[in-house]
Amino acid sequence: MADGESLLRSEQDFHDAAKGNNVIRMELLLKNGVNVNAKNSIDQTALHWAVGAGHEEAVKFLLDHNASVDDQDSFGMNALLLAAWFGHLRILRTLVNVGAKLSCENKNGLNLLHCAARRGHIKILEFIMEDLEDIWLDKPDNMQRTALHLAASYGNLEVVEFLIGSGCVHGLKDKEQNTPLHLSARSGHVEVLQKIVETAVDLDEKNWEGETALHLAAEEGHSNCVKVLLNGTCDVNAQTNKNMTALHYAACHGWVKVAELLIEADINVDAVNHQGKTSLEIAARGNHISLVDMIIKADRFYKWEKDHPNIDSESFVGMHVTFRQDRRPETQHIRSVIWRLATKYLKPNEWKKLAHFWKFTEAHIKAIEQQWAGAKSYKEHGHRMLLNWLPGVIISGENPIKELYEGLVGIGRRDLAESIRRKANADCSSPRKCAVM
Repeated sequence: MADGESLLRSEQDFHDAAKGNNVIRMELLLKNGVNVNAKNSIDQTALHWAVGAGHEEAVKFLLDHNASVDDQDSFGMNALLLAAWFGHLRILRTLVNVGAKLSCENKNGLNLLHCAARRGHIKILEFIMEDLEDIWLDKPDNMQRTALHLAASYGNLEVVEFLIGSGCVHGLKDKEQNTPLHLSARSGHVEVLQKIVETAVDLDEKNWEGETALHLAAEEGHSNCVKVLLNGTCDVNAQTNKNMTALHYAACHGWVKVAELLIEADINVDAVNHQGKTSLEIAARGNHISLVDMIIKADRFYKWEKDHPNIDSESFVGMHVTFRQDRRPETQHIRSVIWRLATKYLKPNEWKKLAHFWKFTEAHIKAIEQQWAGAKSYKEHGHRMLLNWLPGVIISGENPIKELYEGLVGIGRRDLAESIRRKANADCSSPRKCAVM
């Protein structure tokens, strides 16, 4: 609340006394003729201030001196709505007992139930549902949002549980066609989301832009919410009105953890949006390097897996398939070999020849090249390409040094291939270095 400039000095003093619960001062000002219902420039009275501050003594004093209980301020808030908004149950009971209008709404269409749900005041809700009559549990506000929409949007788990237990409808839509599921996912309230998922709502319900809860959680980077929805068997490949998948959204913002979850759920990494762009192209344009590399690794792996249908995916040399950057001790030596190869020995464009030899697509190569740091960017490009190549070799059970040798011979660099093989043979005196060879 804010004071206005339309009050007389005595009226301003009266408002200040109500704010401070100074009943003696209020009584003196009333004896001197101050108007108990004087309003400031946004139509707030002393009762508004006393209720908002939770001053029971001041509220009772004002009511005893004929304060108008139903007066609304310029936002449509009256004393009853303020009591619900700020969670002052005893004051709310007092206002109800003196005959305050129960069907009131503010200018946004929020009623008592909406205010309490929005702010998470469970005791207020219990009182409303148990002691007041003719309460419409699913009444919408001006945005067509019910109390459940508001509680879900603001993460008020206890309120959500109470409303669901009271029999509210779980899947109603607001003006933007969002359900409470959409709003909890977008806001990242994972416990609320889990509770709503457990009510068996349609996880693939779409809003007016064709977005599911998964799209909204992915766009905002809420990986825990993405996990809940995926565990609930939502459609990972659902597309919006603009053909955006959840991975497109993750790629736009560089949400690596979200992308990892989606990729592990076997999302179609080749899906294109209405502009014909894949998630890889979007991630590359946004310079989200880690995400670009993750998508390339996943794309290459799933294509390899498709070409080898008779291989049990759970037996890939006993390792968990991951598309994150490899930092394992057992691959440290081969990663060192790769780094030296890319930064010291490969000439410009030779990394591309190797990429083509190993069946990287033009889209993969273009995405890697999107990162530009000057004339020697090819060294970084080559290093990233080799790091994206390595996991596929290891997962398929091949010898990385042997594959490197064949690749280099294939692009006409037998000299370099022989040099790497000789160095590898010399290093094999160390069992740790030979672990992946």
